[in-house]
Amino acid sequence: MAEIKPFRAWRYNRELGRELEALTSPLFDVVSEKQRQTLYKNPLNSIHLSVPLGSADEAADTLQRWRDNGTIVPDSLPGIYVYYQYFTLPGSSKEYCRKGFISHIRTYDWEEKVILRHENTIPKAVNDRIELLARTMLHVSPTHGLYSDPQFELEHYMDEAIANPLYETEDYQGVRDVLGVIQDASVIKRFIKAMADKTIILADGHHRYESSLVLKHRLSSPSSTGNEGFNFHLMFLSNMESDDLRILPTHRLISGIPDFSEERVLRKLAPFFTIKPIEEPDSLYEIIMGKPWAFGLVFKENSYKIRLQPEAFLDFHWPFPEEIKRLDLTVMHYFIIERALGIPGKEQRQSPHIGFDRIFSDCITKVSRGEAQLAIITQDIAMEDVKRVCMSGYTMPQKSTYFYPKIICGFLFSSIREEDFASPAYSPFA
Repeated sequence: MAEIKPFRAWRYNRELGRELEALTSPLFDVVSEKQRQTLYKNPLNSIHLSVPLGSADEAADTLQRWRDNGTIVPDSLPGIYVYYQYFTLPGSSKEYCRKGFISHIRTYDWEEKVILRHENTIPKAVNDRIELLARTMLHVSPTHGLYSDPQFELEHYMDEAIANPLYETEDYQGVRDVLGVIQDASVIKRFIKAMADKTIILADGHHRYESSLVLKHRLSSPSSTGNEGFNFHLMFLSNMESDDLRILPTHRLISGIPDFSEERVLRKLAPFFTIKPIEEPDSLYEIIMGKPWAFGLVFKENSYKIRLQPEAFLDFHWPFPEEIKRLDLTVMHYFIIERALGIPGKEQRQSPHIGFDRIFSDCITKVSRGEAQLAIITQDIAMEDVKRVCMSGYTMPQKSTYFYPKIICGFLFSSIREEDFASPAYSPFA
């Protein structure tokens, strides 16, 4: 079902590649303003293509200049790029390794059910990505897709490739990122065959994938063959059966609600939740962990653990199937954000009152400083919940999952200009 293709990556030239750590950058949706300002000082940093200081036109001009002066150069042979990320989690010394590979994948419409989404997107972010992709015809960073392979058929080939890496750096997350390449045609064909019957769950990069969908439909014509570059997307694919796949929670920050008061919010929550005051907000995350429909609320002066009463589902009026209604995040967005805070579900995707932060301590700090009126603390999401949502055909609220670690930008780029996209005549994939 999923058609993948090797590609010739554009990468920083050999001399610049020796100092690659200074040229990488976080993805557009996680880079902080402080990080941006620091990275912009390096005129060759990848952020000038992924989150340009100016317009998409300026990013296109930068790209053309880098191509012309040899800042980035294409690999001579198409390949599949193996990408390993070694990391630890707070409070543990265990080292994890998330393994996967980067390739082109055909851009499938959602209705084809080859690539499945699990969360909603924010329209403005999609529009920004469309403009940038249309002007540059360059995938600056891969999205993250998940496939299921309980036999781990491809891992042996990936381990071999990563033993002789192209790059090895430490990124802004403290993660060790390692990139290798497979250019053996017979091995690449094994990857293509292995993925041909797979359904892909889109883990991260919904906005970038939707921009590829829009571009495909914008550029398609009756004379299109279906094999043009604009029909393909760049994706990092990892095995969802791995124990090293980690999903971190993304907490909600509420701000700017008129006539907001702690007393009013608690009064509206009381019919649905048991509410318990907590003396130390720092302990909230541990207190709610592992308990279904349990959340932490951090106000400026007080903190609470709240837990939905099972009978509250009788008063749940969103038209979702039962398995979606019973997800923690659905409970949060319906009973807390809509019913208690008064932000209707249909407005939540674009609401200026809802912010996101995955760092628990930051949430407490922002509320104490008055930068937010309320922090809603939620729990990790299980991979089984993500699978359940995808198979149901429904989606989670925006920013529901934070697959960790994030992919970094700058290791490689993928051009979908037709003259770059086509495999060279000497390639077995031409």
